[in-house]
Amino acid sequence: MSNQSGSLKQLALQKFKKNFWGVFSLWFIVLVGLVSVFAYVFAPDNSQYANQMHLSIHSKKPGFTVKMLTIPSGLKTQQNSFDRIFFGKKNNNTEIPIMDYRVDNNQLIYTEYASDGLVGNVKTIDLKVFPNNAVDDFINEKTFIFGTDKYGRDLLSRVLVGARISFFIGFVAVFISLIIGVFMGSVAGYFGGKIDAIIMWIINVTWSIPTLLLVIAITLALGKGFWQVFIAVGLTMWVEVARVVRGQIISAKEMQYITAARALGYNHFRVITKHILPNIMAPVIVISAANFAAAILIESGLSFLGIGAQPPMASWGAMIKDHYNYIILGKPYLALIPGLCIMSLVMAFMLIGNALRDALDVKG
Repeated sequence: MSNQSGSLKQLALQKFKKNFWGVFSLWFIVLVGLVSVFAYVFAPDNSQYANQMHLSIHSKKPGFTVKMLTIPSGLKTQQNSFDRIFFGKKNNNTEIPIMDYRVDNNQLIYTEYASDGLVGNVKTIDLKVFPNNAVDDFINEKTFIFGTDKYGRDLLSRVLVGARISFFIGFVAVFISLIIGVFMGSVAGYFGGKIDAIIMWIINVTWSIPTLLLVIAITLALGKGFWQVFIAVGLTMWVEVARVVRGQIISAKEMQYITAARALGYNHFRVITKHILPNIMAPVIVISAANFAAAILIESGLSFLGIGAQPPMASWGAMIKDHYNYIILGKPYLALIPGLCIMSLVMAFMLIGNALRDALDVKG
């Protein structure tokens, strides 16, 4: 049995490797996963939530470049390297976009940036603010590859940091749906009778409620926030897993090897976990990939409605909500860039789901 199982796994792996779009989607998902985990390492703005606002340079086009003056606050922040890499840098310094500057009588005289051909305010600051009077070390040219949003934040950094929410909500939601769905489906399919009828009634009632409406109700009950959305999405996706597992177990429990396991005196828990579930996980894996994509879309919809991830957290759905008006104002990229990110990640999971379905169908 183990040799046969091993050969089937090898056959499925070979079939998956031959699927170009499946392999491409896998590597794309791995890339997005790495970016989401190490977002603050790759982001030009590595402050927490990439939330450095510069209203004077709001809604600038991709490739916009400006001189940025950094005025040190003198405050020391207690932050270790782990916290800085995974949760962003606590930045107490003040960043000011400027047009030009000069040093005169131990003072820095600079002109603030102003758009539309206007002249910005001229201000002065004592050089003692800068360590060793090295003012040149605190003035750098900053390029915004994706431009800036309506608050003057770096759009590329917001997109990179926003990938974390969309990617991790899929993992958490699928994890929750698998735990609940596999348990409920296993109990219903294996024992049948009244237990099956009660669980199927719960599944049908949950299934009849529109997913987005149910998520909104759970979110309002748990409160707005990061983890509340994760839990709410996961609690609405278990019914599909439960139905699939129930159907598979009803078919599998009549097989001869299950009858033999029962004859040997194995308890119900061992029969389900050791003998049935390992042989029916193929369709569960496929539906989990589809649920991953669905979770990303649901979270984006919730953020667009304003009940998902709350400001200042970066979320692709919230970015579309903030900038969808700009589609008719000549700057559609502010909404299209996060929209394309959502579309590409969802498509990758759908393609890998199709590839897994074909690969795990060893009879085909």
